[in-house]
Parts: sequence; C-alpha cells; structure tokens
Amino acid sequence: MNTVRTPQHPYDEKIMPVEGHVQELRKRIIRAVLWWGIASGGAYYYIEDIVRWLTKPAGKVYFLTPTEVFFAYLKLSLWLGFLIALPVLVYEGWAFFAPAFEPNLRKIGRRLVPGGVALFYIGLAFGYILVLPTAMTFFLSFSTPQLAPLFSFGAYLSFLIMFLLPFGLVFELPLIFFFLSCLGIVSASTLRHKRKYFIVFSFIFAGIISPTTDIFTQTMIAIPMLILYEVSIWLLAWQNKKT
Repeated sequence: MNTVRTPQHPYDEKIMPVEGHVQELRKRIIRAVLWWGIASGGAYYYIEDIVRWLTKPAGKVYFLTPTEVFFAYLKLSLWLGFLIALPVLVYEGWAFFAPAFEPNLRKIGRRLVPGGVALFYIGLAFGYILVLPTAMTFFLSFSTPQLAPLFSFGAYLSFLIMFLLPFGLVFELPLIFFFLSCLGIVSASTLRHKRKYFIVFSFIFAGIISPTTDIFTQTMIAIPMLILYEVSIWLLAWQNKKT
C-alpha cells in the first residue's frame, strides 16, 4: 500500500495511507462547499438590497433578456457567498496543507493567513468606496447627446467583479513581501534598491490585470501598489528592528 507521512507531523516516523489524505481532503472540500452554499443562500435572500447598493455608482441599470436578472442574481450570490465564506475556505485549505510544512513555516502561516483574508477585504472595500465612483464619473464623462449610457445589469455586474478583484489581490502585497522576508529572500534594503524597477513593474502589472484598457483604471491600480510597496519597506524595517 502506498503511504505518506502523517499530517500530524511531517518529520516523525508515523505513516498514514494515501487513502487517509484523500478522505481528509474530501471532508474539507465538502465542508468548504457547504459553507459556500449556505453563505450564497444568505446572500440571495438579501439580493435585492445588495443589488440596490452595488448599482449606486452606475445609477439605473436595465436587463436586456428575460433570463438576465435571474442568472445575474445567481452569479452575484455565488460571488458574495465566496467572499463571505472566504475565511472558512482559506482555513480548510491551510489546515490540510499546513502539516506538510516545517514548524517555522507553520508559525509564519498562522499569522499571515488571517491577515491575507483581511487585506483582501480591505482591497475590495478600497476599490468600491474610493476608486469605483471616480472611475464611473470618468467613464460617464464620455457620454454625449448622441451617446447616452445604458447599462445592462449582467454586463455591469461582470465589470464590477473584474474591476474590484485586482484591488483585493494588490492589497496582498505587504504580506507577500513579509513572507519572503521571513524566508530570507528579501529585506527592506532590497526593496529600497529595487524601488525604481517596481514603479515600472506596477504599471505593467496594472495593465495586465486591469479589466479595461484605459490608463485611468491602470493608474488607480498602480498607485495603491506603490503605496503598499512603501508600507512593505516600513514593515520589513520594523520587523528587522524587532528581531
């Protein structure tokens, strides 16, 4: 029978069958899916209030096909359910893989994983509250008497999701650098010396992940990256003094 090391400790002499890991993975996936489903159901219950709040930056939106609203509601509920259940989903993933890591990496992970989830939420909130209204004003400024804006609900929802997700990902930057610092790969001094390269990289990266091709949205993604880069330098310098 094929065996692998037990998940209790990857460096002891105990052996667990591969089937044991498969069963554990199956249980964690089932729990994660159940939490996702429950959270999605709760989001769907309040979907009309949520839609009213999310469509404020766009004003009035329309549906162009009989099924558009239903499928848009379903899509939005699943996305919101994912965001609500994200701490549980991340925990289940971490709890499965963590035993394979060295003790020092597990210790680092226990601090970084909750922080990563929190920063992802903060990034989404930053994008929605501070950037999206300005972006919508910018985009709507191109309307003319001959070109009036008419937003399809499904298209607006897809735009909203793709617009906000990059901000959630970008806000993970300090934790990524912190983790690399713990591994001895980067330091505050390294980041200071590579600052000019990161400025160029941030705009290239923003152009890749931006849901649109306009320079405004790309700049709105790149600027937080540059600010978070400076925060990362301060964080690593503080960590170095503390240790």
